[in-house]
Amino acid sequence: MALRVLITTDSRDGGGYLASPRVRPKRPEYWIKRRYVDAVRRCGGEPILLPPGCEDLESVLEGISAVVITGGETDIDPREYGAAAEGRLDRVDAPRTGAELTLARLCIERGIPTLGVCGGMQVMAVATGGDLYQDIASDLPAALQHEQLTDPSEPWHAVDFDGGLCRVIFGDRITVNSTHHQAVKSPGSQTVTGRAPDGVVEAIELIGHRFYMGLQWHPELLHFTPYEAMMNAALG
Repeated sequence: MALRVLITTDSRDGGGYLASPRVRPKRPEYWIKRRYVDAVRRCGGEPILLPPGCEDLESVLEGISAVVITGGETDIDPREYGAAAEGRLDRVDAPRTGAELTLARLCIERGIPTLGVCGGMQVMAVATGGDLYQDIASDLPAALQHEQLTDPSEPWHAVDFDGGLCRVIFGDRITVNSTHHQAVKSPGSQTVTGRAPDGVVEAIELIGHRFYMGLQWHPELLHFTPYEAMMNAALG
């Protein structure tokens, strides 16, 4: 029987109309990029999609073997880590962020293998007491361009690993894609195990947990290795 893997999803508001000779209003949607689902399936898992705003996550986690907290087209509201909004802040989604923060903490409590991707890594950091740079270009003006100008299916910058499971999986250095304007400032109770050449945090782990890893890039667009590692951890 396939391992059941919970994958968080994004949301879109409705409004306007589709380009069509027929009347087709754009209605609110829950959605997820297909590559997240494909990555889990490729590694032998059964994807279970979780829409934002679920209130009974403890019940939802019954029978779940692993969790993927995905990135999306939202920022985390700075109030979640005790800060005021300064400068650029893209769309926030309070129901989604609240659910993902709770989910991240429950996965620690229950020892559930968890992979955070892009914004999902930032959720994991905030969930354990960390905080974020709200906008890399404003807060770290000497940093690299982290919103790459090319297709994210192509690598953009290097990441160096200095320990943890990340170094076991990836070795000393790999080249990754990059689609974020916020970044982890403090990882909370987790450990930074990977950084870009400019020092921006690219990987965090909760040492001692079966598998609790956040990656700032989108591995499902480049390689499936971290998904495989998560599934292996779920198998025990």
